[in-house]
Amino acid sequence: MSERIKVRIKFSKHGALKFIGHLDIMRYFQKAFRRSGIDIAYTEGFSPHPVMSFAAPLGVGLESDGEYLDVELNTPENMEEVKYKLSEQMAEGMEVLSAVVLPEKSKSAMASVAAAGYYITFRNEFTPPEGWQEAVERFLAKEKIMMEKQTKKSMMEIDLKPAIYDFRLSSYQEKDCLYLMVNASSAGNVKPAMVVEALFREQELPFDPAWLMVTREDTYLNRGTESEPEFVPMDGQGK
Repeated sequence: MSERIKVRIKFSKHGALKFIGHLDIMRYFQKAFRRSGIDIAYTEGFSPHPVMSFAAPLGVGLESDGEYLDVELNTPENMEEVKYKLSEQMAEGMEVLSAVVLPEKSKSAMASVAAAGYYITFRNEFTPPEGWQEAVERFLAKEKIMMEKQTKKSMMEIDLKPAIYDFRLSSYQEKDCLYLMVNASSAGNVKPAMVVEALFREQELPFDPAWLMVTREDTYLNRGTESEPEFVPMDGQGK
């Protein structure tokens, strides 16, 4: 019997599927793999389930151009063929973007996540004022950016500054937006809405999370160190 191979799948999620929760996305891909005929590995025991893990599950209502899941296959396959077979099972709004073989001792998708990038646009109720770029620069120049964060046990005040890796004006689908890259690891995960709320407070502007339309640009692992990070998309680890 040949050894199992680890495969990382990159996919996007748009449209109505952004309202599907993480558990339903898991079941969606489990069924897609079964229908595709790809020889995915299962756990042993009385209730076997696919050997599958997701990187940094996306919140309900958010779209994404860079989601990842890891699976194990019982038999080697051509990765273009895996991508094609799985793509054939996707519903409208879900697209398989790549499939790569991971090194044998690579970390799981969840354990590999270091950062995530986001495009943030605004609904019609709010238009950023003139001088927005300068406002962002002043915001990032602050020594500390304190915000309250809800934990499982209580509210605690945290400094967002170390968790913000990039924050600037950009464009997405020919529309002006903010681009934000933040810590997305299990130890220091920061939600993009929290950073935007802190920016609004700095400008003494009212804030409503409903104004934001958030699209995850990609999910990243860190090939560098904590002090000198080198972020690369998570499918950059495979071949």
